[in-house]
Amino acid sequence: MTPAYVRIIQFIVAIGVSLAAGLIGSIFTMSAIPTWYAGLAKPELSPPSWVFGPAWTVLYILMGIALYIVWSKGWAKNKNVHIATAIFGVQLVLNVLWSFVFFGMQAPFFAFMVILLLWVAILMTIVAFDRVSVPAAILLVPYLLWVSFAAYLNYGIYILNP
Repeated sequence: MTPAYVRIIQFIVAIGVSLAAGLIGSIFTMSAIPTWYAGLAKPELSPPSWVFGPAWTVLYILMGIALYIVWSKGWAKNKNVHIATAIFGVQLVLNVLWSFVFFGMQAPFFAFMVILLLWVAILMTIVAFDRVSVPAAILLVPYLLWVSFAAYLNYGIYILNP
């Protein structure tokens, strides 16, 4: 049995890692929202800009909780935990990369390519998490749905802003 203080540290680290990805991504996002992004033509169903911050914060917290659940299944003795964590790391890097390409580089076409890779990586993460913990996998479903919606928005922005 893992001591309570170790579980608490793991929980804080798991949430912190996920939120850190959001924080890094926001470096590229925040300055572009009132300038470049505000001037773009957007597709139907585009929410107001203020929705993105709270939505992503909730998703990063869910991702962190899911990661903690996976870690709690036994890092030392479970190879599937290692695999799931590695795939989670890949999708987290792609998540930050999308923010950089879309907002930082202001390149919707290339960002769309990245978000397609991100979508696949999230799906792979869900499958890998499912091998370790079904609840952890389920916690990532809202993330996959939101990224699907974000891909629609990204593609629409690419098409509407030649």
